[in-house]
Amino acid sequence: MKSGFWDKLIERLDRVDPGSVQTHLMRLARERGLLESLLEVIQEGVIALDGDSRIEYANRAAQRMLGVRSGRLEGRELGEFLPGIEWKALMSPRGGSEWSVVLTRRIEVNYPEQRLLDIYVVPLSLVSDRESGAVVIARDVERQREEHSRMIESERLKAITILAGSVAHEIGNPLNSLNIHLQLLQRELEKLEHERRQYLLELLDVARQEVGRLDRIIHQFLRALRPVPLEPKPTDLRKLVEETLAFMRVELENRDVLVEVEAPDKLPAALVDPEQVRQAFYNIVRNAAQAMERGGMLQISLDFTDRFVAVAFRDTGSGISPERMGRLFEPFASSKADGSGLGMLIVQRVVRDHGGEIEIQSRPGRGTSITLFLPREDRRVRLLQAHRRERARSKSRRSTT
Repeated sequence: MKSGFWDKLIERLDRVDPGSVQTHLMRLARERGLLESLLEVIQEGVIALDGDSRIEYANRAAQRMLGVRSGRLEGRELGEFLPGIEWKALMSPRGGSEWSVVLTRRIEVNYPEQRLLDIYVVPLSLVSDRESGAVVIARDVERQREEHSRMIESERLKAITILAGSVAHEIGNPLNSLNIHLQLLQRELEKLEHERRQYLLELLDVARQEVGRLDRIIHQFLRALRPVPLEPKPTDLRKLVEETLAFMRVELENRDVLVEVEAPDKLPAALVDPEQVRQAFYNIVRNAAQAMERGGMLQISLDFTDRFVAVAFRDTGSGISPERMGRLFEPFASSKADGSGLGMLIVQRVVRDHGGEIEIQSRPGRGTSITLFLPREDRRVRLLQAHRRERARSKSRRSTT
């Protein structure tokens, strides 16, 4: 409702009956409530400034971007939170003329997270009767980039899955036929009394082992890529970690790997498919054990944020080079002679299917840290809260520096 209407209403207030005034006021309250609700749920930060660049209003997204809570912004200058920019000069028209253009800038912020923001500064004179002040709209460029990268990755995996299914089908049938004929050949060789029979049987056994290995690789590849229906249930991730370590106990002991597990007393349950997450944990622990010399250490810490339960695996292995880091989730990109390179691909699929996230930090010779963020079981009542992971992330960063 335009302010001109209210100016006229106030001028004629003595001639308007109280019922009409009450109706208009209730209508105004409803419109204000609707507007505030809309501003609170959008992802862009919206900040209203007066003529002295002091904050009059900031929605929830803006509070998250600036790293402050509600009630601590009103009346303070925007420069306190976004230093390095002369906001008053930015909002002052040149040559004393009326400011009537929308300004656009890209800025870098370092608190609460390092982010790139696209900001749009709109003079209030363009949208209202006010002669001073502005509205600042901030858009998180980093989040847009992450979402775009995830979309591209998802499309790439879909294409690979379709291709893999076709190739596996075309290879699988000849493999089955080859395996059957090798079995028939073995039966015929066993009937011979030729002196070289044992030598031929050994060669045949090698051929059958290689056929079996190729068949296993194909099935692992398909299992890594094909979407698997989730059966999520409230799950204690600490218990899942302990079960994984118990399963890996012999291999870890043979390599003299020391394992430490740290978790808070009250860890929220995660809403995950325990079998699939157990497979992801197994792949990470096995990779860590194989990356370390005898006597290495594997630290596993659990923590939680508003939306996620975080599980961090930190090893003292050889680390990952920047070249390999870029190919970490590619199939068959293993540095081990006998590795299939599918372990991390499976981890990525499991976490992605759960709507979680992965963070990996590594330096050659300094070990590797892999943190999985998996959804909390009680996240349904927290969907409107700010998206923060500082506590779990800062722990991960401290351990690798």
